[in-house]
Amino acid sequence: MEASKNTFGNTSQNQDTKLHFLDYWRIIRIRKTVILAVFLLVVLTTTAVTFILPETYMSMSRIEVGKDTPDIGSILQPTAQQGYDPYFIQTEFEKIKSTKVLHRVIEELNLQNVWAKRWGTETLKIGEAYKVLLGQIDLRQSRNTSLIEIRAYSDMKQEAADIANKIAEVYRETRKNARQELSQGGINALEEEYQKHHREVQVLQSEVDKKRSELKISDVGDSFFQTTTEPETVRNIERDRVAAMEQYMNLNGMLEQLRTIEKRDRKELRKAIPTAMPDPHLERYLDDLAKAEQTYASIANDFSDEHYEVKRLMGLQATINRQIEDRIDGILIGLDARVQTSKNLAEGLREEFERAKQEDTRKRELYAPYFLVKRNLENQQRILDTVFMRLLAEKVDSKIPKGTSVMVVDEASVENKPVRPNIPLNISLGVVVGLIMGFGLAFFIEYLDTSVKTIDDVERALQAPVLGVIPQNVGSLMLEGPDSPHAEAYRVLRTNLLFSRKGADMRTITVVSGGAGEGKSTTIFNLATVFAQNGARVLLVDSDLRRPSLHKLLNVSNSIGLTSFLLKQNTIEEVIQTTPIPTLHFLPSGKLPSSSLGILNSNQMREFIQKSRERYDFVFFDSPPIMGVSDASVLASEVDMALLVIQYRKYPQVMTQRAKAMVEKVGGNLLGVVLNNINISQDSYYYYYSGYYYDYYSKQDDSEPASESKNGGSANGEGKKDRGASVELKQKY
Repeated sequence: MEASKNTFGNTSQNQDTKLHFLDYWRIIRIRKTVILAVFLLVVLTTTAVTFILPETYMSMSRIEVGKDTPDIGSILQPTAQQGYDPYFIQTEFEKIKSTKVLHRVIEELNLQNVWAKRWGTETLKIGEAYKVLLGQIDLRQSRNTSLIEIRAYSDMKQEAADIANKIAEVYRETRKNARQELSQGGINALEEEYQKHHREVQVLQSEVDKKRSELKISDVGDSFFQTTTEPETVRNIERDRVAAMEQYMNLNGMLEQLRTIEKRDRKELRKAIPTAMPDPHLERYLDDLAKAEQTYASIANDFSDEHYEVKRLMGLQATINRQIEDRIDGILIGLDARVQTSKNLAEGLREEFERAKQEDTRKRELYAPYFLVKRNLENQQRILDTVFMRLLAEKVDSKIPKGTSVMVVDEASVENKPVRPNIPLNISLGVVVGLIMGFGLAFFIEYLDTSVKTIDDVERALQAPVLGVIPQNVGSLMLEGPDSPHAEAYRVLRTNLLFSRKGADMRTITVVSGGAGEGKSTTIFNLATVFAQNGARVLLVDSDLRRPSLHKLLNVSNSIGLTSFLLKQNTIEEVIQTTPIPTLHFLPSGKLPSSSLGILNSNQMREFIQKSRERYDFVFFDSPPIMGVSDASVLASEVDMALLVIQYRKYPQVMTQRAKAMVEKVGGNLLGVVLNNINISQDSYYYYYSGYYYDYYSKQDDSEPASESKNGGSANGEGKKDRGASVELKQKY
C-alpha cells in the first residue's frame, strides 16, 4: 500500500514538472516573433560592428618575477625561507602599470610624437599617452607559476612587440635600481647610527674611568658582578648567623626535652641520653652495669646475701650507678654550656650583620653614580655591537648578486595575425547574447502581461468553470455548415452549458464580456446556430442596442426590431425573422431613439422575455460590454443564464474579475466562462481541449472527394453551393 502511494506521488510530481515545462514552451511559441526579432537584431548588430572594427595585433613577453632575495645565503645571517604570498603577483601588476614604469616606456619609444602624428594632433600630453598605453596592455599570471605575461595591443604589428619588450626591460631595470637605492639607503642610515653610538660610548667610557679614579674603586667585573667586598661580607655574616641560630635552636630544644624526661623519671633519662647525646664513656658504664646485673642474677638463687661474691657484685653495681649518674650530670651540664655558647654566637653575629649591612648601604650609595654610568656604557656598547653587525651584514649582502628577481623568459615577437576583432567568437557571442536577450525579453513581457492565458488562469482568478474553448478565426457556422471543425467547439460548449444549468425550465441565455471586441456576438450567434442545428426551437435576439452587429452576420436590415416592439411600433410577428435554419429565428435590435436609452429596463422587456420563453426552447440575447453600458447588467439580471466571454490575451485579469462581480452583483446566474480566440496551432496547451477536432475533420474533408465520386458527386456540389451562397432571410409571419 505504501509503495503504491509513493508511486502515485512520483507520478504526480512528474506530471507537474512536465506541465511546468509545457508552460515555458507555450510562452516561447507565443513570443517567438519577439525572440526572433531580438535575436536577429543582436546578431546582425554584432556582425556589423565586428566587421567595422579595425584590426588589432597582440605581442606578448613573459617575465619571471621573484622577491628580492640574494642568490646565495648571507655569511652573517641565514637566508630566511620565503612563505607563499598571495598578493605578491598582484602587487607587481600594479608596479608594472605605474607611471614610473610606463612614463619611461613612453619616453624611450617616443610614443607621444608617434601617436600624435598618427591621430593628426599637434601634441599629446604625457598623462594622455599614459592612459592610452594603459588601455593597450594586459597583464596576466601564468597558471600556477610566478610568470607574468605582458600583452601589448596595437594596430601596428611592430609597435605591439616594441611596447611589450620595452615594458619588460624597464620594469627589470626599475626593480634593480630600486633595490640598489634601498640597500644603499639602509647602509648609509646604519653608518650614521653606528657613528652616533660610537661617540656616545666614548663619552661614557671617559666618565666611567673618571668615576673609578675619584671613588678609588677596584672594579674588574660588570655592573651585575661587583668586585667590592661589602655585599659579600654581609652575605657571609648573615649565613653564619643563620647557622648559629639554627644550632642554638637545636641544642636548646634537646636540652629542654632531656630536662623534662629527668623530672619525670631518672631511669628514662638513661635510655634517652645515649640516643640524643652519644657518649662513649656512658655507653661503657651502661655495658658494665648490664654485665654485673647479669652475673648477680645468675648466682643470687644459689647464695645468700651474706656471701662474699654476692656482696661484691652488689657493691660493683652501686659503684657503676654512681658513675652513670655522674656522667649524665656532666653531659647535661656540657649541653647547657653549648646552648649558651650558641646563643651568644648568634647574638654576636646579629650585631655584626647590622654593622656590615649599614656599611654596605653607605658604600652602595657612595658607588651608585659609578655603577649607573657603567651600566649605561654597557648598554650603549651592546647597541653599538648590534648596529655594527647589521651594517657589516648589509654591506656583504649588497655585494651578493640578485639577478633572479626579474628575468625575461620570452621576448615579444611580431605577430602577423590580428587578434581583434575575433569574428567567430564575436558572432558566437552575438548568437548566445541574442538568444538570452530574446528569451529574457519574451519572459519579461509575459511576466508583465496580466491578461488571461490559460484555463487555469481563468479558474484560479474567477473561481468559475471554463465551459468552452473557441479557436481563432471562427466565422459564421451558418456559412461553414455543421461539418465545420469549428462547430465541434461550439457543440462542446452547448453540451457543457446544458449540463451546467440547474433545471430544464432555464431557457433564456445572455453572453456578456468585460470589454469590447472579445467576440461575444460571434459566440452567441454560433451557439444559437448549434442549438438550432440540434433541432431546438431557438430565438436569437440582438439586444446590443448601442452597437448591434448580428444583422451584419445574417446580411439583413436593422430598420425594425426589438426597439420597435418595445416601443409598440410593431407587433412581435412583424419584427421576428426566419433564417436558413428552420428552427432558428432572429430578432434584430432595431433603431434606438435617444429618448429611450433605458428601454431594456422596462416592463415591456420583462414581458417579452417571458413570452419568448414560452414560445421557444432557448432564447439567446446579445448584450453590450458589461463594463461600459448598464444594458448588459439588466439583461444578466432578467435572463435565466449568463455566459462570460473572455478573449485570449486581450484584457487584464482584473477586468474579467470585475465583469464577473458585476454579473453576480445584479443577481445574474453565471454558468461559466468561454475562452475565445485561441490560436490552437501556436499554443499547444489548448490542443488537448479542441485541437484534435481539426485533425479529425481535416482527415474527414480529405476523404470526401472519394466518397462523393463514388456517389456521383452531387452532394458535394450542393454543399459547396450552399456554403458559398448568401443567406436569404424573410419574415416568419
